[in-house]
Amino acid sequence: MSDSRLDKLASVLVKYSTAVKKDDVVQIRGNSVAEPLILAIVRAVVKAGGHPLIRMAPGEVAEILCKHGSDEQLTYVSPLARREFSTIDVSIGIWADRNTKSMSNVDPRKQQLLSKARKPILDIFLKRASAKGKDKLRWTGTQFPCSASAQDAEMSLAEYEDFVYTAGLLHLPNPAAAWKRIHVAQQRLADVLNKAREVRFVVPGGTDLRVGVKGRKWINCSGHENFPDGEVFTGPIEDATEGTVHYTYPAVHGGREVQDVVLTFKAGKVVDARAGKNEAFLFKMMDQDRGGRILGEIAFGTNYSIKRFTRNTLFDEKIGGTFHAALGMAYPETGAKNKSGLHWDMVCDLRKGGQVEVDGKVISKNGRFLNSRFPQPGRKR
Repeated sequence: MSDSRLDKLASVLVKYSTAVKKDDVVQIRGNSVAEPLILAIVRAVVKAGGHPLIRMAPGEVAEILCKHGSDEQLTYVSPLARREFSTIDVSIGIWADRNTKSMSNVDPRKQQLLSKARKPILDIFLKRASAKGKDKLRWTGTQFPCSASAQDAEMSLAEYEDFVYTAGLLHLPNPAAAWKRIHVAQQRLADVLNKAREVRFVVPGGTDLRVGVKGRKWINCSGHENFPDGEVFTGPIEDATEGTVHYTYPAVHGGREVQDVVLTFKAGKVVDARAGKNEAFLFKMMDQDRGGRILGEIAFGTNYSIKRFTRNTLFDEKIGGTFHAALGMAYPETGAKNKSGLHWDMVCDLRKGGQVEVDGKVISKNGRFLNSRFPQPGRKR
């Protein structure tokens, strides 16, 4: 039986997140396991007058390429993909897998090559995403609630479905209206941060991180590029990150889990790193190019409907009362310049003794903003 919440999600993605209009070419990408949601999005796109372009493939493709492909095949950049990302109007990505651990035993060097090969396409994507007017690429990404992700989150499929849809506020009569209200609260926070020179994060257990952000733009994420959403982020000044961050949760990248990550920065660059599990993979990813050891993003998680870690970055980086920092590629719309084939978000929890200072003034304690006009837990949505 079809879940009516899929149609509701598809409608929000098409009408609110990407605002599909007549004659838009809409790329819809996802694993074949997400077929029910892909079809729901196709229906919504057609109703909006757009032209759906389906890119549906098994998740095992990357594993086959890494395990059996030559270096030449791994670094191949398709001219068709370049053309497609240069001309589509909208891109909707759906994350889902039959097995989220399928890449666990792949040679990290092969994954490094595959990641580097994606950079030219990523550069086109980012340039168009930050453009204005008719050249702008509207995009969003979401999670299809599948069994593999439910297992990662240590939930039943039914529990995970409820978690996913509640995180997107799809249990409410008008989710789009709720996200518009969240946008207002988050913009108040962004307006304050846009005037900041430095943000400092202090968390018991070894985190004391100072990030230079003067002149950088903070972006209000309220259900457009990611869904569900709930964050405010920027790209740090490339040589102005100092101190140490001890990430609370395992860092997941390409299906591989790196536990107990500690990074120390000097003049913007990671100068020391360690991990309790898969440390070699951490170094391989950081060292794939010149930008891999530099922060491309610093962000506050503001979605207080998400309360627990699920090994899925889409949700984990949005947990209300956390911050995350991403190694590698920066988003140009923030004014940041770091380029890399890597973009790896890692999450640190502020809810048990954490404190955030902006230019020496405390704005958050224990994961709660001190200004009641900023996003808050329990606020009516």
